[in-house]
Amino acid sequence: SIRGFQPCDAGSNPADCIYSFISQQFDRLYYMKSSKKQIATKRMEILFNNALLNAKNNPGLAEKQAEIAKKISMKFKITMPFEIRSSFCKKCKKFIPPGIASKIRLGSKPKSIRITCSYCNHTYRKIISQ
Repeated sequence: SIRGFQPCDAGSNPADCIYSFISQQFDRLYYMKSSKKQIATKRMEILFNNALLNAKNNPGLAEKQAEIAKKISMKFKITMPFEIRSSFCKKCKKFIPPGIASKIRLGSKPKSIRITCSYCNHTYRKIISQ
């Protein structure tokens, strides 16, 4: 017998019983997937915050924590928020904590944020819309 399956009454349609069982299982799986993504998002945020705290005193540990957070986002197909995404260089893919391994400047003409990596000197801009 299948776990969680309740047999039908004698007068009921067996197809209805199977349909209700399948819908219950689907609802349970959907709930599990959403909770896994929520847990993964929280873990990713915790790792990133710890990486920022350890960036000055222990840069090797901070790099590992940031890489694990990035791997979690790829595994669970979660888009990283801008504050986390902007802490990785677009060229060399290293973790560049703001003010420690990167320079952040404000542009004037097209209002933008310019982030320069200290490892490869790559500069990229994020244009600020009004």
